[in-house]
Amino acid sequence: MANQDKELEEEIYDKVVDLTEYAKRQRWWNRLFGKNSGPVAEKYSVATQIAIGGVSGWCVGYLFQKVGKVAATSVGGGLLLLQIANHTGYIQVDWKRVEKDVNKAKKQLKKGTKQAGPELNTFVERSTEFVKKNIVVTSGFIGGFLLGLAS
Repeated sequence: MANQDKELEEEIYDKVVDLTEYAKRQRWWNRLFGKNSGPVAEKYSVATQIAIGGVSGWCVGYLFQKVGKVAATSVGGGLLLLQIANHTGYIQVDWKRVEKDVNKAKKQLKKGTKQAGPELNTFVERSTEFVKKNIVVTSGFIGGFLLGLAS
């Protein structure tokens, strides 16, 4: 009986050791997000993936900041020029027609949002799956993007 208990203890010990070895071999994102997760670029080290994501994120953030400034300046300057031209009498604005066109655009926008629901849901699902599969690169990209916006 004692011999049987000892064999059972050794068998349980072997299974626990095997489980801990298995857990050590698993990547942290696989444990967190499931078996289908993990970066597409798994052949690269984690540091390389973060660096690739960070550099590309910084470039996108920097360009986003510069283009945003140019767009804001253009739109603001255009509105300022239109207001000055309206005030000095160079142009006349038919505000009733503007209001009618804005209301028409609102109705079309409301109609369009009800139809775009399924496409948006599939896009969100695909994006979520992509982020889960590329969590290391994505985290580097987000950090780089924020740094690019700040610079």
